[in-house]
Amino acid sequence: MKENTQTQNAPIRYSVITGKNPREIVMLRTSGCKWKRCRFCDYHFDSSPDENANYALNRQELEKVTGIYGKLEVINSGSFCDLDENTIRKIIEVCEDKKITQVHFECHWLYRDQVPAFRKRFQEKGIDLKIKIGVETFDHHMRQDIMRKGMPEDDPAVIGAIFNEACFLFGLTGQTKQSMERDIELGLAHFERICLNIMVENSTDMKPDEDVIRIFAQEIYPKYQDNPRVDILFHNTDFGVGGESND
Repeated sequence: MKENTQTQNAPIRYSVITGKNPREIVMLRTSGCKWKRCRFCDYHFDSSPDENANYALNRQELEKVTGIYGKLEVINSGSFCDLDENTIRKIIEVCEDKKITQVHFECHWLYRDQVPAFRKRFQEKGIDLKIKIGVETFDHHMRQDIMRKGMPEDDPAVIGAIFNEACFLFGLTGQTKQSMERDIELGLAHFERICLNIMVENSTDMKPDEDVIRIFAQEIYPKYQDNPRVDILFHNTDFGVGGESND
């Protein structure tokens, strides 16, 4: 399903997704997520305060992009506004050179006011932006008090008016078949696409609940696995980036 290239023992940062919504994907490096309080997340370790080093690494990965599908997804340890300016310019340059007309970026709720200007910047180059937000769940207590997401807005219509796509996190104690299905249906009603991420063991104190994961796998996954608007990641490297190369 995916192709990737990278040096041995280094994180894989480029891949090609050939399944739903075919696109290339790059995992770039920034100065780091500015929130860093999500209890379930340790992605912010993939960062460096050295902006020049970040750009050098990002340029190397962006030069692998071929434009095969005319779509590119850019992920990193935080939001699009954490990327250095040289990297942003390189992304635009690559899109123009490879005739890429659609780019997917990530953004935390904190930076919602920066979305319109960022979107306009790319639109002026003929590039359609799809901005993805990590909603995680529409259960307010779970999201704010347990996950510590830093996203007080509860109305999916308000969130969906700003962001095109949403990520959800399943496999945690307290989640049920009903709560997960509610999140999915609200996501499909208010966003163009959704991504369902299953919690995996990491360095945080929030651990996956195997019983909840079993419920998802047996009772929910079969219902949505073929939905073209739903990406499902049982592991956080299922898009082909993030793991270590064995080459």
